[in-house]
Amino acid sequence: MNLQTMRAILVSMRPKQWLKNVLIFTALVFDEKLLDLQALLTTLIGFMLFSFVSSSVYILNDITDVEADRQHPKKRNRPIASGALSVSAARLAVAVLILVSFPLAYFLSNGFFLILLVYWLLNILYANWLKHVVIIDVFVLASFYVLRVVAGLTLIEVTRFSPWIYVVTTLLALYIGLGKRRAELSLLSEDATGHRKVFHGYTLPLLDQYITIVSATTIVAYSLYTFSAPNLPENHAMMLTIPFAIYGILRYLYLIQTNHGGGAPEEELFADRPLQIALVLWGFVVLLILYLF
Repeated sequence: MNLQTMRAILVSMRPKQWLKNVLIFTALVFDEKLLDLQALLTTLIGFMLFSFVSSSVYILNDITDVEADRQHPKKRNRPIASGALSVSAARLAVAVLILVSFPLAYFLSNGFFLILLVYWLLNILYANWLKHVVIIDVFVLASFYVLRVVAGLTLIEVTRFSPWIYVVTTLLALYIGLGKRRAELSLLSEDATGHRKVFHGYTLPLLDQYITIVSATTIVAYSLYTFSAPNLPENHAMMLTIPFAIYGILRYLYLIQTNHGGGAPEEELFADRPLQIALVLWGFVVLLILYLF
C-alpha cells in the first residue's frame, strides 16, 4: 500500500468528524472525574476506539453512496468518488478498523463494546434504509450523538451524572441534524430529490419550522438543567453558562440561514471563529463551576 493510498484512506476516515466523539468525555466532565487519571485514560482510549469505528462507518457509506456522491457538488471530491481510493482498498481499511476496534472495546468494557456495536449496526440500517424515512432519519442522526454520551458512561463509575444531559443532548442533536438537512436541501436545490429520496418529504419552510421548535426547546431544556439538576452547585452558578449556550445556538442558526452552512457541523466549528469562542467560553465557565465552586 503506497503513501498516496494511505493518505486517501486517512481522508476517507474524516478525522475532523472525530470532534463529535468528544461527547464521550461528557460523563467524565460532568461527573467531576476529569482529574481522575485512570478514568481519563480509559475515556481517551474509548475516544480513539469510537473514532476508529465511526471512521469505518464513513468509509462504508462512501462505498455505498459512491454513485450518488459523484453527482454531489462537494462529495464528488471524496477519495472513493473521485477515484483516488479504490473500493477494494477502502474495504480492506474497514476490515482493519473493525478487527482492531471491537476486540479492544470488549476488553475495555462490556458495556462500551455493546454501545459500539449498536452504533455500528444502527449506522448500517441508516445507510441502507432509515435515511430515506422522513423525520426518522433526523432522529437516527440524533441518536448517534446520544450514543456517544452513553458510551462515555460505560467507561467510568458514575455517581453524579444528571439525566437532564440526555435530554439536552438529544434536542441539540436534533437541532444539528435538522440544520444539516436544511443545508443539504438548500445546496442541492432542484437536484436534491435525485440525490436522496428523503428530500421528497422536506421543504425549506418545513425544516425552518422544525428548527425553530427544536432550538427553542433546547434553550428551555438547557436552562432547566442549569438550576434543576441535583448534582450542580446549590448556588445555581451553572446558570451563568446559559448566555453562551444561547449564543451558540443562534450563531449556528445564523450560519444555516445566511451563509448556507450547517451541512457539516464539524467544519462550521473549525471555520467559524465566533462559534469557537462561544464554545471555549462555555466550556471554561462549566469547568470553573464544577471543579472550583
